[in-house]
Amino acid sequence: MESVNFVFLGGEDVASALGKRGTRTDLALYDRKESGTIRTWVVPAGFPEKIQPLFQAVNLGEYAILHVSTLDRFAGEQILALDYMGVTGGILSHSHTVDHDSLMRAVRGTAVEGYEFVEPSGLREAASEFAPARRDGDAVVVIDHCFEVKGAGTIALGKVVSGSISKYDDMVLAPYGMDVNIKSIQMHDDPVDEAHSPARVGLALKGVKPQDVSRGDLLCSPGSVPPAAVEVRLDLAKTPFYKGEPTPNQMCMLSVGLQMVPARFSSVDPVVLTLDRPAACSPGERCAVLKPDSAGVRIMGGGRILE
Repeated sequence: MESVNFVFLGGEDVASALGKRGTRTDLALYDRKESGTIRTWVVPAGFPEKIQPLFQAVNLGEYAILHVSTLDRFAGEQILALDYMGVTGGILSHSHTVDHDSLMRAVRGTAVEGYEFVEPSGLREAASEFAPARRDGDAVVVIDHCFEVKGAGTIALGKVVSGSISKYDDMVLAPYGMDVNIKSIQMHDDPVDEAHSPARVGLALKGVKPQDVSRGDLLCSPGSVPPAAVEVRLDLAKTPFYKGEPTPNQMCMLSVGLQMVPARFSSVDPVVLTLDRPAACSPGERCAVLKPDSAGVRIMGGGRILE
């Protein structure tokens, strides 16, 4: 069974026409199974009230659909998030109230500039043309929801970021290093013995309780666990739309993968962040620095984790 995952930016009213709604918190999941392929659309339902769900949704998609209904600062944040996270494959659409030329000027020079433009009525058909983007390597699953089910125990929902997993695999929960066993795997509510990247999965886990798991935690094959960092150096490019400059000891939030970690600038040149809690991250990984309480654009900048 193959999987294709999109981040859908543009409202649940449009996304609901693409698939059936599943889990809904500050992230809403819509999916559709067709001809052996499961397509999933992840909508940041908690955005624009909060900036965090936007980046978490973007990090769950191999591809993007950006449907712009209003060309405002929130559309700008969506464009910046897609650009900083390197989502180069996708679809661009807009409502009849948005001027096409103005939107194309807004995306110029970003990852979104290369997206295929599609009328809203053609989104579903266009999405079906995107092929699965499998990523080989060590097994890594990123968790976006975790809860307890009576009779089944701890259930984690997430995405196989790379490699493949099998029933009864022993894994390690990063960044805390807890040993975990996969008791069972489901895809689209069907039990399977294995799943490969980029499948969305539901996992019954042994060795961990829901309160031990946070969104963004990783299940990794033993021997491939990323370091638990409490300080990171960044190659950070400041967005020109953010007002103000970083200052020593200024508080911010590091977005890396699905992890949202409070941090402060211990240095601004070079950029070094001291984290409030450990984060699982590797050199070269894309990240963003956010200022959730900013009255304007809430994205300070984006870049990569350095050695």
